[in-house]
Amino acid sequence: MKLISALIIICLAQLPAAYSQQAQVADQIIGKVDNFIILESDLELAYKDYLSRGNNANESSVCTVLEGLIVNKLMLAKAEIDSVVVSDQQVDAQLENRMKMMVNQIGSEEKIEEYYGKTLEEFKVEIRDDIKEQLVMGEMQRTITQDIEVTPKEVQEFFRNIPKDSLPYYSTQVQVGQIVRNPVMSKEAKNSVKARLEGLRERILEGEDFEEVARLYSQEPGARKTGGNIGFFQRGELAPEYEATALRLKPGEISKPVETDFGFHLIQLIERRGNEFNTRHILIRPTFREADLQIARNFLDSLRTNILNDSIKFEKAAKEYSDDMNTSSSGGYFLDGQSGSTKISVEDLDPNVFFTIDTMKLGSITKPLTFTKQDGSQAVRILFYKDRLRPHQADIRLDYQRIQKAALNRKRSEILNKWFEESQSEVFVTIDEKYDSCNILKK
Repeated sequence: MKLISALIIICLAQLPAAYSQQAQVADQIIGKVDNFIILESDLELAYKDYLSRGNNANESSVCTVLEGLIVNKLMLAKAEIDSVVVSDQQVDAQLENRMKMMVNQIGSEEKIEEYYGKTLEEFKVEIRDDIKEQLVMGEMQRTITQDIEVTPKEVQEFFRNIPKDSLPYYSTQVQVGQIVRNPVMSKEAKNSVKARLEGLRERILEGEDFEEVARLYSQEPGARKTGGNIGFFQRGELAPEYEATALRLKPGEISKPVETDFGFHLIQLIERRGNEFNTRHILIRPTFREADLQIARNFLDSLRTNILNDSIKFEKAAKEYSDDMNTSSSGGYFLDGQSGSTKISVEDLDPNVFFTIDTMKLGSITKPLTFTKQDGSQAVRILFYKDRLRPHQADIRLDYQRIQKAALNRKRSEILNKWFEESQSEVFVTIDEKYDSCNILKK
């Protein structure tokens, strides 16, 4: 039997496309694992997704996709037996992330509703169970492979066993770091935002609906639709200041303005269940003055001088002074999303970063640059262009982290393959006879 891929056949990112086609495909049960069924439509949609990722269309590919679906259902069945679960809060959080991704892809919530012919809430109800299954499968997979590691010797052996004419060819890679400073808000700006939120709070206390006020004034993305509702979260999952305030409130009570890294909030506690709590909020982000940005520029300009004079290493400075949590722990460097390497393909770089380093010399550091973060707020950073690798065939000396990741994935696949063979005896598995040639249930 082929090695089982660790990938979920229909990934979460493909769910919207799958639902748009679902009514066009005939539904017939072609496989069953305990109480979990696989429909002909499941296979056809998964196969279309498989082909869309550049794979070849042939009978063997259909078997590969069907095998993946059987493994997924086996994971769900075994998760029930082994009591592997995910919380409703995890499902809700993933569902909200999925909705945000769809809004970014399609353009707006209204366009989503028009495209699918149903409200966003109806669509959420339809895909919620699928998302829960995806999360359970991911958790089960982690349970099976969580202790798997590869030694340097195993990585070298894995690389030696790849035929030379099959070695991957990597595009241009760069090593780029950043140190980010968020501007410090002036006292006047803080007081202005607080006064505005206090006014909104008074309007709500006097009878206006919290959700309607949030739709009109909150600067949180999506608030116009959600009315500021963010759903249930557990302790430790939200900004500490937000969480501490929310947990001090009584149901229905509205807080005074609360400051977090995202801005200032009015918070209303809706419900609390043990360590879980459900809130809605109104977010107002302050507008930074040019003087606030200049203070950040001056700080980074002095830090850059110290780095260039070898008074401090860039990596140490990033860990100690950068306000960007995504890169500070790696010494300021952007990381490859798959391998975790500090060498990243230029195609994966933020366009603004790419166009900046395109005019830089290796080893140089920019002067402080003002930029806009993903949340729409402004900050200042310096960029360090440390290294550049030209397009090349895989080389263990240059690409160790990528090759290590590939070796680890291969080992995990072998473990999953063994797990699949051993687990078949614990559950009832049946596949339509027209797929007998796939030999999926044969060891």
